[in-house]
Amino acid sequence: MSSQEASSSMPNKDVDFGCIIIDTICGNIKEAGIDDTDLEDLSDMKGLIDCKWSDRLLSFDVLVIFKSVQPGYLRELLPDSAPDHSESLQDVFDDIQQKIVPGITHWQSPQYFAYYPSNSSTAGFLGEMLSAGFNIVGFSWVTSPAATELEIIILDWLAKLLKLPNQFLSTESLVMASSVVLVIIRDSLAGKGGGVIQGTASEAILVVLLAARDKILRKVGKNSLEKLVVYASDQTHSALQKACQIAGIFSENVRVLKTDSSSNYALSPEVVSTAISDDLLAGLIPFFLCGTVGTTSSAAVDPLSELGKLAKAFDLWFHVDAAYAGSVCICPEYRYHINGVEEADSFGMNAHKWFLTNFDCSVLWVKDRSALIQCLSTYPEFLKNKASEENAVVDFKDWQIPLGRRFRSLKLWLVLRLYGVEKLQSYIRNHIRLAELFEQLIGYDSRFEVVTPRTFSLVCFRLIPPQNDPDNGFKLNQSLLNSVNASGKIFMSHTVLSGKFILRFAVGAPLTEDKHITMAWKVLQDQATSLLKDL
Repeated sequence: MSSQEASSSMPNKDVDFGCIIIDTICGNIKEAGIDDTDLEDLSDMKGLIDCKWSDRLLSFDVLVIFKSVQPGYLRELLPDSAPDHSESLQDVFDDIQQKIVPGITHWQSPQYFAYYPSNSSTAGFLGEMLSAGFNIVGFSWVTSPAATELEIIILDWLAKLLKLPNQFLSTESLVMASSVVLVIIRDSLAGKGGGVIQGTASEAILVVLLAARDKILRKVGKNSLEKLVVYASDQTHSALQKACQIAGIFSENVRVLKTDSSSNYALSPEVVSTAISDDLLAGLIPFFLCGTVGTTSSAAVDPLSELGKLAKAFDLWFHVDAAYAGSVCICPEYRYHINGVEEADSFGMNAHKWFLTNFDCSVLWVKDRSALIQCLSTYPEFLKNKASEENAVVDFKDWQIPLGRRFRSLKLWLVLRLYGVEKLQSYIRNHIRLAELFEQLIGYDSRFEVVTPRTFSLVCFRLIPPQNDPDNGFKLNQSLLNSVNASGKIFMSHTVLSGKFILRFAVGAPLTEDKHITMAWKVLQDQATSLLKDL
């Protein structure tokens, strides 16, 4: 699959998106018997919406990715109060173009290399619009059976693509409706787990931490909260620390264990084992361990097998956060990165990062769904219904923090069906190839160095400072990043590893091709030349 072919999955002007979404909304209005006086106005939006989106796609190559607007810029451009009377759609779109777009960082630009990607595609875009058109609130099976059942089915599909253990499948609770008869399909090979779509990986980490907390407190007593200990590395996503704050885990009991370049910043099982043993001797209660596949700073991969065995030996809940790199494991040659997942209690990946699914769509699988349900279930009178009371269905409200939930599975279903596994694999491989190209370009210029081995589509590098530089190139690389981003031609981000200021080049935008990689490299070289001249 060529770079151009890989980019063709984005929405294009040959698809009349305006017609699809407006027709869906109009159809819902008619079916509901609502006053249709606005249908004509809605129909007029079709061409305008489609035209505006097509224009936006065609302009990505020339847009300034990040504009340096000042905080509060928008308040000066908008009125102090809402309009008393309706305004034309054209006026609204004019304001979007003139006032909103200048303050948008263009994540879909092919020159966007900052954070891990926020993917989009024709299928994901269409799924989002259809979901908005249906506008269901699927917190329980009875509120929209198709939404619940589709989510169960496609997350089993995805679990099988990742070759997750059978314990993560929902097969035991899979429900099909035939007239008014509910048939529960049971598979003796499946466990008691299942998948659920959360908004983000932060939500996924929070719900499993809460489930793990309640599970251990049922065992040791509710008054032991102050003794509970969580283990992670200094590269684990900050979402875990926030989850601990929400869950009431004392900050001094969150073990942020140090990593270094000797392990490529992966979490050391030996360090974890020592920390657990020390805490047990101190009378504390270890209960939760988080491993990562593709850390935010450098895409490090923690040794899941060893960590999982430790968790099992000490009776800890083991969560694997593969928000970024989980998607790559549908490719057989990269599946080994999650070897050891069979030891995990939960596993999460963001389909909205690298799986052509529009934000938001974070998938979480658990081996024991009852742990989530016991922790998060509520059942007030107004939610009671026959299907739920007979335990014949899944109510996803009990697998998440909020009650309401969007029809997110629709867009993931469209992505899987309209592209298929082979195209998704080619799409991911192409991004890795582009990252390899950038890595090779760095190797041709002795002024730069790759700081950590590239594993997926993230390249961590820096401009080598002159000898005797007082801060080992920290300010130099800060200045390089600032000047590169100020150019508006590309957008990058940074991290700090072992005290070094590191530039992150994350390939993942759906439209990125070879030419964007070589252009980005030229921008970096030119800015570096300018900086070094002034030293």
